[in-house]
Amino acid sequence: MVMAQSIKPAFTDVTEESGIIFKYNFGDYSYENILESSGSGVTVLDYNNDGWMDLYMLNGTYLAGISDENGKVFQNTPNHLYRNNGDGTFTEVAESAGVDDHHWSMAAGALDYDGDGDTDIYLLNYGPNVFYRNNGNGTFTNIADKIGLVGPNTLNGYTKWSVGVAFWDYNQDKRVDMMVGNFLAFNPEYVSPTTPDLMPHPSEYKGQASMMYMQQPNGTFREVTADLNMFYPDSKCMGLTVFDFDDDGDLDLFQGNDHQFNFLFRNDGDINFTEIAVAAGVAVNDEGTPTGSMHGTIGDIDGDGKIDLLVTDLKYGAMYRNLGDGVFEDVTRKSGIAHNFSGKGQWGAALFDYNNDGDLDIFAANGTAEELILQKPLLLDNDGKGNFIDIGAELHSYFNTKRSGRAAATWDFDNDGDLDLVVSHIDLLAKPVLLRNDVGNKNNWLGLTLKGNKGPASEIGAKVTLYSTNKVQVKINQWATSYLSYNDPRILFGLGKDTYVRKIHIRWPDGSEEFIENIDINQYITIVQGKGSN
Repeated sequence: MVMAQSIKPAFTDVTEESGIIFKYNFGDYSYENILESSGSGVTVLDYNNDGWMDLYMLNGTYLAGISDENGKVFQNTPNHLYRNNGDGTFTEVAESAGVDDHHWSMAAGALDYDGDGDTDIYLLNYGPNVFYRNNGNGTFTNIADKIGLVGPNTLNGYTKWSVGVAFWDYNQDKRVDMMVGNFLAFNPEYVSPTTPDLMPHPSEYKGQASMMYMQQPNGTFREVTADLNMFYPDSKCMGLTVFDFDDDGDLDLFQGNDHQFNFLFRNDGDINFTEIAVAAGVAVNDEGTPTGSMHGTIGDIDGDGKIDLLVTDLKYGAMYRNLGDGVFEDVTRKSGIAHNFSGKGQWGAALFDYNNDGDLDIFAANGTAEELILQKPLLLDNDGKGNFIDIGAELHSYFNTKRSGRAAATWDFDNDGDLDLVVSHIDLLAKPVLLRNDVGNKNNWLGLTLKGNKGPASEIGAKVTLYSTNKVQVKINQWATSYLSYNDPRILFGLGKDTYVRKIHIRWPDGSEEFIENIDINQYITIVQGKGSN
């Protein structure tokens, strides 16, 4: 408690002055079905390569047969792309950039898939997916049909509902592959016989298979899910996270499922995967119950060098501590997370070091699912050993205000060396919030951009160990770690009062390793595989 009382307000709400004038809609004025309750995403990217992070905000829209008729005023509601002007303000450019999609958009993965030096956008929709290739001049062209990434029209008898994508090079051929997460077979005419006055529970619908796409030498994609033993036609994916959970040198995949057992696909190293979530201890919560899991958020919460896994859900979450032998221990209760999460309904989340003291804190966007009941968002402070207390209300009034949050991302939008927060909301206020971090850069820091020697496929999932004066920290080069959201792709290390980085060790996904020594702090640097930093 002494630590919490010493904290001073740390954030400033700069949403309006920044020019992020966005209002989310779910197709009408009522909150009556699971599509409306699920929200839409936020994606951080530098689409124009100017060194300042931009923001892509996704929207719902009126859909005939799903939305109420009075929602026609929301027909063809576009997504918004906010270009960072580098002075704390943004300009909305989605239409001129060609990314003002009018489908019901859920998430957007940002990556330079073709290695041409600029960031492309894969837009995951309720309906056909869209792949925006960056033209390098501030505009994009949809090539989803040309490269095979639109997805099927229907799955399990109903409109395909994609909620996210995980980028990785699962077969080490130096080309980016993609796992597309699909949710459930939504029948808008179904009324629950047990709760006819509420939207049906997710368990009352069939699922939809998530789908793995392997990139071919000509840049097109072929669906290979069944070939890899990853085809589960009735699964209900909410989020996908790629990381090497067992530290054996190849990348694995965690899939958070809604009211089903989660999946953990272990990479067996021979272009084959085995689902082992139960054996690894990450399939269910500490009561043995599958809950409304959202997404796997990764980070080392206790400083032991092993990557732990936070899974937000609609009950009280799950914090799985990595024991280092391929097994996780559920520490949700003893870490203080269960007490703080209970009853609030967590969606987007972050393990991030808000004050740059060298340990990972937790942000969670909250809100009830079946009814539009508002909840306070949370910011939990880490004592450095993986124990958490709620200090949000002391950091900003936003954390003492009830909203209905969904997507959330961390980013350093002003390039000042600390992580800011952007959160989307589906409540009737419907406005996002941009919280500028005003405390983190009072401590020292170092930011990294990794560049693989074979393009983006060779840098995703790299393991970075930083040795500063008094600390050793481990992080993973992975920015898809929040529900419907994609964080700042740079890795930011908080150093506390340490004034010197002795060395950085990187283990690249291809197994190669390198050390960079004697690095100046309080700056962003780029590390190119095999060539050091600049």
